[in-house]
Amino acid sequence: MDSKNPSGAKGRAEVYDWIQCIIFALVFCVLLFVFAVRMVNVVGHSMVPTLEQSDKVVISNLFYHPKQGDIVVLRKQTLMEEPIVKRIIATEGQTVDIDFDDGVVYVDGKALDEPYVNEPVHDRENFEGKITVPEGCVFVMGDNRNASTHVSAASMSAISWAGCTSRSSRSRTSEL
Repeated sequence: MDSKNPSGAKGRAEVYDWIQCIIFALVFCVLLFVFAVRMVNVVGHSMVPTLEQSDKVVISNLFYHPKQGDIVVLRKQTLMEEPIVKRIIATEGQTVDIDFDDGVVYVDGKALDEPYVNEPVHDRENFEGKITVPEGCVFVMGDNRNASTHVSAASMSAISWAGCTSRSSRSRTSEL
């Protein structure tokens, strides 16, 4: 049979190989996005200029422990319905103070070097003064400090690390 139509059998084998590769790739992608990473749309302007409205970030919380300066996605019903993206300013045990007159954020008495900030923070809204971040919490702020709709007690305060769903891999693509 193969001697009569060798190209037909070879063609079917090649199609079968392609189908097998496509199915494997689809299964791999589904497993990757279910268990390892997620893609999140940036909603709002609180991270401008680092991230813009409708940018997409790939996030993962596998083997992750929060570090100062990391960008995280917060999903906590007391904050907002949609996940919000913020930067970790301080982690548990660190002390945060903000000089609103000069627009400087201090962590453990040292001024932060924040080249990513859109403009220095001058809006005192709901910030009560120097705080020490409790155990299991992080202190977060957006990069667009004064124009952020989230510059409030919800975002300029210590948030339980359980409220952070993931960290951003800092991958970024913009919708065209």
